[in-house]
Amino acid sequence: MEDQFQKIFEEIKADPMNQEYTKKGIDPLYYADADARILIVGQAPGRVAQDTQIVWNDKSGDRLRDWMGVSHDEFYHSGKIAVLPMDFYFPGKGKSGDLPPRKGFAEKWHPRLLEAMPNLKLTLLVGSYATKHYLHLKSSAKLTDVVHNYQDYLPQYFPLVHPSPRNQLWMSRNPWFEEEVLPDLKHRIDQFLR
Repeated sequence: MEDQFQKIFEEIKADPMNQEYTKKGIDPLYYADADARILIVGQAPGRVAQDTQIVWNDKSGDRLRDWMGVSHDEFYHSGKIAVLPMDFYFPGKGKSGDLPPRKGFAEKWHPRLLEAMPNLKLTLLVGSYATKHYLHLKSSAKLTDVVHNYQDYLPQYFPLVHPSPRNQLWMSRNPWFEEEVLPDLKHRIDQFLR
């Protein structure tokens, strides 16, 4: 199975779509393991994550681990948590944050990696790009409504807002998220990791 993951990794690097990164020595950033039980699908690596080659290596990652109720060690070294962003490369900075993930990237690479992870029990969809893609929602769908009705997508998917510190105002306006959603998330994560 390890050979299969390595083969896919090399194919991603060799893909003409990614040559701009490969030529600069930048590897695709994701984590996949045959034993993974929880999958996190987010937007794309941030600059710090790409530079350090460590997924969710920023303040958003700290908050995500807190939301999940997992330690740094469990997150990175248990082998039970996989991370497949919608794009495996930092897309660059835009006017109000990072640029969106490239179109067509997840459609091309996620199915092959998912097929190699048969033990997945729960997929966390972090942010609007992952949520709308995996739940086949219209672009007009409001993420707040989707997250508020997260139980509609269980047991396979658990939609979440992005854990960015920029979402502090959203958190204060939607206290139900911390009161109802996060305790359920932690409970489900605990079930699959223990």
